[in-house]
Amino acid sequence: MAQHQKAGLSYWEKSSFFSNIDFCIIGSGIVGINAALHLRSLHPTSRIVILEKGMIPTGASTRNAGFACFGSITELLDDLNHSSENEVFSLVEKRWKGLERLQKIVGPSLQYVESGGYELFGNQDEDIYQACEEKIEHYNSILKGIIGRENTYIKKDASISSFGFKQVTHIILNTAEGAIHTGKMMSTLLTKAQENNIEIFNGANVRSINEIANQIEIQLGDGREIISKKVLIATNGFARDLIQNENVVAVRNQVLITKEIPNLKIKGTFHYDKGYYYFRNVGNRILFGGGRNLSPKIEETDQFGTTNIIQKRLIHMMHEIILPETSFAIDMWWSGILGVGQSKKPIIKKISNHVALAVRMGGMGVAIGSLVGVEGAELIGQ
Repeated sequence: MAQHQKAGLSYWEKSSFFSNIDFCIIGSGIVGINAALHLRSLHPTSRIVILEKGMIPTGASTRNAGFACFGSITELLDDLNHSSENEVFSLVEKRWKGLERLQKIVGPSLQYVESGGYELFGNQDEDIYQACEEKIEHYNSILKGIIGRENTYIKKDASISSFGFKQVTHIILNTAEGAIHTGKMMSTLLTKAQENNIEIFNGANVRSINEIANQIEIQLGDGREIISKKVLIATNGFARDLIQNENVVAVRNQVLITKEIPNLKIKGTFHYDKGYYYFRNVGNRILFGGGRNLSPKIEETDQFGTTNIIQKRLIHMMHEIILPETSFAIDMWWSGILGVGQSKKPIIKKISNHVALAVRMGGMGVAIGSLVGVEGAELIGQ
């Protein structure tokens, strides 16, 4: 019986496409493309290649909710239970600077709207609300030195009735947060990469990387092999397929979007239940996601998909809390894969002389991804 072998490279492919690569970046999301763009500024004549397993960026960069956020007040309060105040607000500052950099690079295509980020509290959250309320003045004083405004967090209970929410007793508004158009962002970043002579190979599913002498052998799933002088792994939640002994866990977030809702009152971005749920308007639609805390072990996966338990919970909350007196129809469901770990601090480090990591965005890739890409590029661009 004839043996079927995986495809190798032809002489033409090897000589024209897959050799003489100076820098190879694995992953074409926010981190990967920003790393490539920064490398281009450092090395104007070098050959830079990005390998992407999907037809378009696959993971979280094109599948997130489009929140330009750097930390709801309950998130900061929780983070301070595990990290020092200096560590927490240093990370907040990086997120803020990352958002500023993203706006500068992408420009108007980002469709950034500083609509405010509203944190909702119900009767069951009275204790945590009181704890947050006590910290508003202190947090504002720290944030003034980071983002330059007098009052970042303000109490906004008066907005509850205007939004039409039920079972919500308090709101704290983060005045400096907003929303973006995720698709336009990534489309613009991909175009900028091409304009800067950065090659992107789609459908390139990397199986392993091996450092031999002064070069890296990259094995693809179809048997092809690519050689590069240096490699940056920027695959976030999928990083554990390529690295060992690093605390990166893939988790899935499920999301829905409604069809158009006439006279929709809800405008802005919203967090609920310590950030486990989040929603926003997209024009006159509601985008709503989260709920992985309902089944954390099941959602600890790098496989896309939806589950009945989370779908039912999101729909229930739409009827009972978000749109209690408004009829709606769901248009689409999808999911995205995040990279998280014991720490919310990204992993940006060399793992060998010629290979570096820029992974684990902790659900804050929109905010921090551009800076993580720059720092990863600095590591391999030296």
